[in-house]
Amino acid sequence: MNELQLKMCDIQGRLFELSGVNGYDSVTFIKAFMTGEVAKGLDSKFNRMQWAGEEYLLAEIADNAELTKGGTVYDKEVLYWAGYLYRFWHFATGEDSKEIYRQAPAETMSRNWLIFHTLAPEVAIEDLKEIYRQKNEK
Repeated sequence: MNELQLKMCDIQGRLFELSGVNGYDSVTFIKAFMTGEVAKGLDSKFNRMQWAGEEYLLAEIADNAELTKGGTVYDKEVLYWAGYLYRFWHFATGEDSKEIYRQAPAETMSRNWLIFHTLAPEVAIEDLKEIYRQKNEK
């Protein structure tokens, strides 16, 4: 992982954290982001969104998605970790955000944060992928 990629992980973590500060329902926000155009732009080789800060990214998402305020707002640590790990996952595997979200939706990330946030990102990703595989074998 190069320095620019790690910076993008941090920005996405701060974006998720900022969604909570602004009172957006975390499940709604995370789904809207991970399946939306902003994440698709961040997934590409080059996109102007890759140079934007978290405030600009949040404004773009809010303008283009139906976000709800209130509801369940995850703790800032959970939000930061989820945002950071989703972007790290993309860089580590090449999977796009929609595919990553399909395997680990917001509820899965929140439920597993307490244990997984202490793991190396690569290990957490493998464990999340294993949870998905086991769930879908049934």
